[in-house]
Amino acid sequence: MTTHVHQFICLKDNFGVLVHDSGSGATASIDAPDADTIIAAAAEKGWELTDLLVTHHHADHIQGIPGLKARFPKLRIAGPAKEAARIGALDFPLAEGDYARVGEIAAHVIETPGHTAGHICYWFAEDEIAFCGDTLFALGCGRVFETPLGVMWDSLSKLADRLPGEAGIYCGHEYTQANARFALTIEPENSVLKNRVEEINRLRAAGRATLPTTMALELAINPFLRAEQPEVQAAVGMMGADPAAVFAELRTRKDHF
Repeated sequence: MTTHVHQFICLKDNFGVLVHDSGSGATASIDAPDADTIIAAAAEKGWELTDLLVTHHHADHIQGIPGLKARFPKLRIAGPAKEAARIGALDFPLAEGDYARVGEIAAHVIETPGHTAGHICYWFAEDEIAFCGDTLFALGCGRVFETPLGVMWDSLSKLADRLPGEAGIYCGHEYTQANARFALTIEPENSVLKNRVEEINRLRAAGRATLPTTMALELAINPFLRAEQPEVQAAVGMMGADPAAVFAELRTRKDHF
């Protein structure tokens, strides 16, 4: 295996992630929350940053670009073509079905609008790892800012259909503990959820990250992926409703939680 992932906290609760291909020596940062922290993490690992894979245009995901470019002048920057004008400096605008390459490894680009209109995720199929930015969180999903709520449901459903259960899921923020509190209001009797919450609390008490998660685990406990499940529909008083409408109710409740 030539792919190595190093995850660390940037800013307050953003995840910084480096993906290293030991075969070629190439290293990518997933998003750029903070240049100094990313540069220090790369130096700690002895990796030279060659690529930046951007998921969406929000400032806490791109504000480190100038600092990274200054430190690594040959840095290749890839990101969503639909947000190129808002990100700037994209060497490789990417759309659904494209590949983002890091040395000898490659990620499928999956368009997942909702949090922003042009958000994309990166799926390294051979390594079974996905970087989902602010679309899918452990036990949650991103706020929906730029599209109708149903668009985010479609994007989450696409990820659920496209990614295998064993896929390792990396997300943009350490929001898991807060998301768990909301999830318990929807499915307080879900035994898998209760066990996961205990694990999350132990990890956070020890100062450890709650990610990566897996798609199989999220399908079992993440309310935003479970809008089709009778127990979730019953919890919000919408038995038999369109799952997109159930999702919209869940996301609205979370916005005010």
